[in-house]
Amino acid sequence: MNILKYPLIPCLIGRRFANSPVRSAKGISLFYRAILVSAGVWASVACSEAKAHKAEHALPPPTVYFATVSRHDLPLFIEAVGSLDGYVNADIRARVRGFLQTQSYKDGAYVKSGQTLFTIEPTEYGAALASANASLTRAKVAVSKNKVELERDQGLFNTGMLSRQDLDNATASVADTEGQVQAAQAQVTQAQLSLSYTQIRSPISGVAGLALVRVGNLVGQDGPTLLTTVSQLDPIRVNFPISEVDYVRYPERFKHLESRDLEWAKKQFSRFASGKTAENGDPGLELVLSDGSTFAGRGVIVAANRQVDPSTGTLQVQALVPNPELVLRPGQYAHVRMKRQNEGKDVLLVPEKALISVQGTYSIGVIGPDNKVKLHRVELGPSAQGQRVVISGVSEGDRIVVEGVQKISEGTLVVPMLAPPTAASTAPVSPPTK
Repeated sequence: MNILKYPLIPCLIGRRFANSPVRSAKGISLFYRAILVSAGVWASVACSEAKAHKAEHALPPPTVYFATVSRHDLPLFIEAVGSLDGYVNADIRARVRGFLQTQSYKDGAYVKSGQTLFTIEPTEYGAALASANASLTRAKVAVSKNKVELERDQGLFNTGMLSRQDLDNATASVADTEGQVQAAQAQVTQAQLSLSYTQIRSPISGVAGLALVRVGNLVGQDGPTLLTTVSQLDPIRVNFPISEVDYVRYPERFKHLESRDLEWAKKQFSRFASGKTAENGDPGLELVLSDGSTFAGRGVIVAANRQVDPSTGTLQVQALVPNPELVLRPGQYAHVRMKRQNEGKDVLLVPEKALISVQGTYSIGVIGPDNKVKLHRVELGPSAQGQRVVISGVSEGDRIVVEGVQKISEGTLVVPMLAPPTAASTAPVSPPTK
């Protein structure tokens, strides 16, 4: 093995002999002293070569990309995941027993209030109505007959030819047959109602769902059979939670909810369409759909739950959103955004990718004039569009590391390069406030 290829070895060996106590021992031979002196010289040369070798193979400072902290206006939002539901959902059920005879609408089509959707075979109920009408006729005839007899008995009683008991019996017979007429009339009404239930109509205008039972099936056997559901979709309801903090911070959004009915909501929709805010100054809420697009119509809050959920600290809120094209459907999920008014103006912004998270705290690498990194712990505010508001910890004009964060630590010497716009920010923000 060529020891000169590994300069650290002779360096260590030579130092050991050069510092050996034998070197200063009395009576040591001149020859051995000469060896020790040579070892010291050898060690010195070897150490110099080792230092040169280490310097030759030292890693260069890492290259990082930086952005300059500046002030901007950033639109901030209250955000939540909302579920959509029809303004009115009417379950269409078979209220009488029978075989489904017809389906009079196309699955998923728009239907009008009063439109026939299904027909149940009506023969049985038609016969029951005819029987009830016959019973009613018989009862009416009986009443007429008993009234005639009562008039005759009244005359006989006046002449003394009929007892009071017979007159009372004739009067009771008239009253009894009149009661039978009323009972027969109720049976006719019930039969008519049952017959009308064989024509199943929509109680509202809206979109009818897919039929759950097809023609030929027996329905109403063990109770009202669900046939389909009709939903009024314009406007559509949006249910979503907001935090207790946001509820307390923006009380004006929840004032006078008792007066916010459908007519009020439609007036606000008209104001939004003309570029105005709602009557209370609310800019409305937006829906971001699953494909990332923002729905054209803006909605308004119309109701809030009676209590905050103690397990989540949120309040369930309900809003109405215009849906004239019926694009939105019940069961959809959408991202709800409500603008935070009077917030996000002239704030310090940093890209979220510049944040270093350690056990719940955040730091940012700030590059000093000597190109050394110093980690600053920061207090953060809301985030939007890939940017984060910084409350404290950095100052305007600071150079912060936005690319290569994994390469830095406290005191790291770096080669800073200005980050391109796409690296410094993942989304555009407004120009700096003048």
